[in-house]
Amino acid sequence: MFVYGTLLVGERNHHVAQPHLIDVESGSVKGYLYNVGAYPALVLDEMGTEIVGEWITVTEEGLRHMDLLEDYVEGRGHNLYERVWVKDAGTENEGFVYVFEAMKASKLPLIEGGSWRHRHGEKENC
Repeated sequence: MFVYGTLLVGERNHHVAQPHLIDVESGSVKGYLYNVGAYPALVLDEMGTEIVGEWITVTEEGLRHMDLLEDYVEGRGHNLYERVWVKDAGTENEGFVYVFEAMKASKLPLIEGGSWRHRHGEKENC
């Protein structure tokens, strides 16, 4: 799973994945990161900027807990986030990531620099 916001190691929702964590690696994907307030939203786009995050390997139970956190239900038409397959921008890593609908995200402020942790002018660990 590629994580880029509150599920990152050290961020406020990492506790959801942590008991089920097998491995963590740095990584990135291409797209745009938007500020929803207490959390970010990712829109994938190969022409976008490099979004910095982590590849976390979790158990199936861990994936279920993250789906609950993100209120994701497979096949449901009105998820806030969709879980899709993505490849890393610079390595061979690939896996799931939670993405936001581009039309909804277009009304949100863009996080310049592609990093939730290093968003300019905002407090870290919101």
